[in-house]
Amino acid sequence: MENERVSIRVVSGLCQTAGMAVDPGLSGVIRSLQVGSPSLLPWRGGTVPSAIVKDEVSGPVALGREQLDGDEQADLSVHGGPDKAVCCYAVEHAAHWTPILGQEPPPGAFGENLTLEGLTEDRVHIGDEFTVGTAVVQVSQPRGPCFKLAARWNVRELPGLMARGMNSGFYLRVLEPGEVAAGDVLTQVARRSEISVAEVMRVTYVARRDDAARRAVLAVPELAEQWRAGLLKLEARSALPAPTFGVEE
Repeated sequence: MENERVSIRVVSGLCQTAGMAVDPGLSGVIRSLQVGSPSLLPWRGGTVPSAIVKDEVSGPVALGREQLDGDEQADLSVHGGPDKAVCCYAVEHAAHWTPILGQEPPPGAFGENLTLEGLTEDRVHIGDEFTVGTAVVQVSQPRGPCFKLAARWNVRELPGLMARGMNSGFYLRVLEPGEVAAGDVLTQVARRSEISVAEVMRVTYVARRDDAARRAVLAVPELAEQWRAGLLKLEARSALPAPTFGVEE
């Protein structure tokens, strides 16, 4: 049919990995897709603008270079743009957060665009490329847990728990725009580094004095420039302060 949606097929050219083998078992499924617009969240006796509250969408959604159709960001200095086009979070973490939130996390609970199954921070590497729907995407950086997660759930310690647990999700950049939908499969077609998303979080939040590991992370060209800049600032400091993970912002 003329308007029928056709998924990308993996071709040999997409599987060139600069000497690194593609994991044939690495794939995930979009369990739900969410977009949202900025609204006001209660925070410290006032309000803060945020698009962390998102609505579930059914059917195909256009995915451009910087965002999903219908998705917006409140603070473009830290959200959105080519390196943060899509925020992802693994449904595998839901059981861990249920007692902390006081309920089972609903789809999009942490402001993610894609709630995924099968792609956790320890399995996904910076630079991993996936086909999904009719698009091609690449993992660019972890999701930095900020104070708006605390505001969303009224759990002040939530950003710190995510940072130390290395389970705050990750972002995708879009290599080839297309359409994506709930139920689509993300299939790995390239691996560009040996550095997992969890490892980037470890050297950023947990093991800040692990100089060798930090240098290995900084050597990955596919790491988003904003995250790289943050690590370089840490590297330049002679004494690193205890991280607050954005809670005091």
